[in-house]
Amino acid sequence: MIENTEKSSERKVAIIRREHFNAAHRLHNPDWTEEKNNKIFGKCNNPNYHGHNYELEVKVIGFVQPETGYVIDTKLLSDLIKNQITNRFDHKNLNLDVAEFKNLNPTAENIAIVTYDILREHLDQKLELKIKLYETPRNYVEFPYS
Repeated sequence: MIENTEKSSERKVAIIRREHFNAAHRLHNPDWTEEKNNKIFGKCNNPNYHGHNYELEVKVIGFVQPETGYVIDTKLLSDLIKNQITNRFDHKNLNLDVAEFKNLNPTAENIAIVTYDILREHLDQKLELKIKLYETPRNYVEFPYS
């Protein structure tokens, strides 16, 4: 048996919290013609919007704290995601109801980046953060990508 001489506080661990929200959006570039918007965004350019059941995975990576045995308390992480993301996005029209998307096309890519930026402000800088957002069971984005 190979022994590991590293203490748990000297090894990075990832903790992942999965959350869910429903939201509507329209993919549209106001600088383009309707024809170009329809060609690029197809059904996602529906002027009456369309919705998704998003699955969000928030991964926090860091060293285990010797005092607690945690990288981050999952209850604190859950509350942070609920207060900063889920409450902001769930059952909302992203284009109309969410300030971050007033002038930003709410693609899955942009939703992931906005989510990252919001959560990053509230986490210790020693912790790494990664976002995975499933727009459908088959389509998802990761930010940052590495």
